[in-house]
Parts: sequence; C-alpha cells; structure tokens
Amino acid sequence: MKLITAIIQEDRLDNVREALIQADITRISVSRISGHGRQEDIEIYRGRRIAPNLLPKIKIEIAVNEAFVDPAIDAIIASARHGEGQIGDGKIFVTPLEECVRIRTRERGCSAI
Repeated sequence: MKLITAIIQEDRLDNVREALIQADITRISVSRISGHGRQEDIEIYRGRRIAPNLLPKIKIEIAVNEAFVDPAIDAIIASARHGEGQIGDGKIFVTPLEECVRIRTRERGCSAI
C-alpha cells in the first residue's frame, strides 16, 4: 500500500479529478493549502529581500494498492501539467502506507482501501 500526495495548482483540480476517475481511482482527499516552491517572485523592497508570498495550492492524498500507484501518478502528471510543463506545476510524493483500517467494518490492509 502507498500514500500518494500531490501538490498541484488550484486551476488543475477538476482536470486531475477527471483523469483519476478515468484511471478507476475515485477515493481521494483534497485540501486547500499555501506554499512556495521554485517560482521566482523574490522582491526587493527598500534594498532588502522580502520573503516570497505563499501561493494557494491544492493537496490531493490518495491511498492505493500497489497496482494503482503508476496509473495514479500517470493520471496526475498528464492532467496537472500546463502544456510542456512549467515551474509551479506541482510535485508528487509516494510514501509507504503501513496500515489502513476501515472504521465501519474494522477491515485492515489492502481490503480497507
């Protein structure tokens, strides 16, 4: 089991959701977050460097079984990119998921996802 976390631009959320549904991935969690990556919007104000502003982003979290890792990543990449890709398109993190428990039935592991 893996936990896929994707940080994408706000305007790409609908595209990503549709692509994930096409890949038979329908269970996702979405959060609105703020952050800053490699965008170069450093400002100089009165001769001093000002910290960059935090930009609105979307964080998507998806718990998947091993067979769905690559399809989920491919769907996110294909739908979150702007054209040929730009700085700020986002990032995807894949981490091991040690356990999953469905509260209602107490199922554990892959069947709980």
